[in-house]
Amino acid sequence: MSAPPAPSLDLLRTFLAVYRAGSMTAAATALALAQPTVTAQIRTLERDLGRALFTRLARGVAPTPAADDLAQRVAGPLDELAAAVTTADGQQDRLTGRTVYLAGPAEFTAAVVVPSLAPLLRHGLTARIRFGLPDPLLDALTNRNADLVVTSTRPRRPGIVAEPLYDEEFILVATPEWAQRLPAADLDQHGPEILRKVPILAYADNLPIIRRYWRHVFGVPRGGNAALVAPDLRAVLAATIAGAGISVLPHYLCRESLAHQRLTILHTPSDPPINTLWLARLPTADAVAHVAAVRDHLLASAPRW
Repeated sequence: MSAPPAPSLDLLRTFLAVYRAGSMTAAATALALAQPTVTAQIRTLERDLGRALFTRLARGVAPTPAADDLAQRVAGPLDELAAAVTTADGQQDRLTGRTVYLAGPAEFTAAVVVPSLAPLLRHGLTARIRFGLPDPLLDALTNRNADLVVTSTRPRRPGIVAEPLYDEEFILVATPEWAQRLPAADLDQHGPEILRKVPILAYADNLPIIRRYWRHVFGVPRGGNAALVAPDLRAVLAATIAGAGISVLPHYLCRESLAHQRLTILHTPSDPPINTLWLARLPTADAVAHVAAVRDHLLASAPRW
């Protein structure tokens, strides 16, 4: 039996718009199509694939596991294709004189997201950035005081659409001088007990990142107090580079220091702790050209981060 023909790009684009918007109506607005056309295309795709992609709700739609799987496979290629066929002039027209209001955790937004906006800023976009914790930033999104929000927890609020943006990997780091006193072989053999007297540098008093690493990697709790607590991971990074102690930090934040051998990774587990960062928006944002352009750009850029 021959395999069914591959779905057309138009059907896949419509599917992805519905998946991201959580609504046939919002997707139709974003695609500049009539809602019946969007509904018909989704039905055609479901028929061709032989499986349901969405469950119809009183307001909007919910993706099925088959839709989650399909979105994971096609989102990256479709976003890259959209970016590739957008001309510089077209980008300029969409962005010149437009302002995007973007919010997220201070460290990731400053170190990764803001630099990635450079090509769009060169094409005339202006950006206003704010930092904060997930709940206040999602409040800003709901109140339309932000267009896009990067959040470290998956939003569960009605009316907010969120897509996986980036998986941050946490690593146990110290200076090379500390690493000489704490060789990886000893850590593998004796476990975290050899770290008990080493100063810990943390983000908060309850050591959330440290405790998570200890539980995930070593399978034991991490007690005690931190030698330093600073509510900004960049300050924790600076103290670690200065040799004040050891810490657990996101790999993206340590990349330059590792490359210049100012820091070293003390332990390399086979299954490091990972936290997914999400890009959240209201469905109506898809109909705003410059906000949609920023969203598409961030999603397409994320694999290179």
